[in-house]
Amino acid sequence: MQEQTIIIADDHPLFRDALRQAVTGMEGRQSIVEAGDFAAARRAAGAHADADLMLLDLSMPGVSGFSGLMALRSEFASLPIVIVSATDDATTIRRALELGASGFISKSSGIEDIRRSIQTVLAGDIATPESYRDGQEQDPDVADLIHRLHTLTPQQSRVLTMLGEGLLNKQIAYELGVSEATIKAHVSAILLKLDVDSRTQAVIQLGKINMAMVA
Repeated sequence: MQEQTIIIADDHPLFRDALRQAVTGMEGRQSIVEAGDFAAARRAAGAHADADLMLLDLSMPGVSGFSGLMALRSEFASLPIVIVSATDDATTIRRALELGASGFISKSSGIEDIRRSIQTVLAGDIATPESYRDGQEQDPDVADLIHRLHTLTPQQSRVLTMLGEGLLNKQIAYELGVSEATIKAHVSAILLKLDVDSRTQAVIQLGKINMAMVA
């Protein structure tokens, strides 16, 4: 059996140990890469383009809420990402899945449940807690926003998340290796797709997705 590469991104060492224990208890061979903050998680994903899965803490140093998921989904589209969080209400789970997560693991889960969830996603399915019951987004404005976010191209999604981090156009251009004019064009397209008039309003819209979460 081919070795599987799994990235564990969580800022709590004890929970990283629990995730590592769940992974190493599976059949086959696993190569585990650990990251303690979002910057390290992004570097790990870039350094391991063939990774089979990332386990991503929803809130960790360098990122808050769903912004990290959105950034990684736009930058590493082929990498399955499972959200791991202590905030496990139905709204949070549903929004994570709608924004591209391949599964959701509650931090209250036991080792065996975590292991089963990981195996489910590695097999190509979606993993959610047993108590989760799918339903419609209760906030129509958020439902519309998520629909609009799905119309963004991967590069536009990356630009939007960088706007959310407070970066200027020239800083984003440097990070992405493109011209400032290109970034201005992306920002204009983002504003049009989100139906807002300014980058500040775009960032406010992005923040609405996280409002239901408990830090």
